[in-house]
Amino acid sequence: MIEVLHARKFPLSELVLLASERSAGKSMNTAFGEKQVEAFSVERAQSCDFVLMAVSGGFSTEFSPQITANGKTVVIDNSSAFRYHEDVPLVVPEINRSAMEGKLLIANPNCTTAIAAMALWPLHKSFKLKKIIVSTYQAASGAGAQGMTELEEGTRLALDGKEHPNEVFAHPLPFNVIPHIDSFQSNGYTKEEMKVVWETQKIFDDKTLACSCTAVRIPTKRAHSEAITIETEEDVTPEAAIEVLKSAPGVEVVDSPSEKVYPMPLTSTKKYDVEVGRIRRSLIFAPKGLDLFVSGDQLLRGAALNAVLIAEAKLE
Repeated sequence: MIEVLHARKFPLSELVLLASERSAGKSMNTAFGEKQVEAFSVERAQSCDFVLMAVSGGFSTEFSPQITANGKTVVIDNSSAFRYHEDVPLVVPEINRSAMEGKLLIANPNCTTAIAAMALWPLHKSFKLKKIIVSTYQAASGAGAQGMTELEEGTRLALDGKEHPNEVFAHPLPFNVIPHIDSFQSNGYTKEEMKVVWETQKIFDDKTLACSCTAVRIPTKRAHSEAITIETEEDVTPEAAIEVLKSAPGVEVVDSPSEKVYPMPLTSTKKYDVEVGRIRRSLIFAPKGLDLFVSGDQLLRGAALNAVLIAEAKLE
């Protein structure tokens, strides 16, 4: 978040770093120079115009409403605490920035949802989406620094022929894929999969939009990828979809299979735009359907960048 604020020249006069008592007093080298971490308090947070939250859902549930109670501080919450509250906007600025007008508490979407939404919204506007089927390929860093460490250390152990225990993931991740992210729900889907359903419908403001997802953890470090099938109300061709996507903000069309050019975690990592490619007629839904593949940096488009874009939109 700090790197994005600096890179996008966000017009801040002061950067304040708040954390738990355990971290208070530590110095951090940032793009804005060396900063000292302060202990969190509601009063200190309220002294800021914007509070970018990278905290647990429980922390946000307790403190976000207290911070915004002053009637002026904007809280942009990266947790899932308020995403499904009717009166809290869930925002991807390129899609539904108007939803946060007059609101001080704004929810940042799940990273998987945000990446898919960037590609799907322009197609929805032009061809009216009817059904969406998503299969995700999610990097280890989606589970935090601990997830990356477990993948790296486990891979070394596996290459040496040693057992590699798993604590972060449901099973060892090296040389494996795990179709299990978050807890299973009563309908057989995981919570991660249902987040994509609930959040897409809320961001697009369309509860009739049918959506299904299978979320899979894969042994890559960073950037999530998704295979997406859509059925549309209107006839759609790959050529028409590419024209629409080329003019869409936050999207990069990466689609030249004959030259081995398509979206990948290696190329989408550290990139602001979501890569979209492998755009082709759906063999099931054509002429009213497409298959496509997207890849996006879940730490940027799926979290930090989206939070800063929300702050920029609120400033405007």
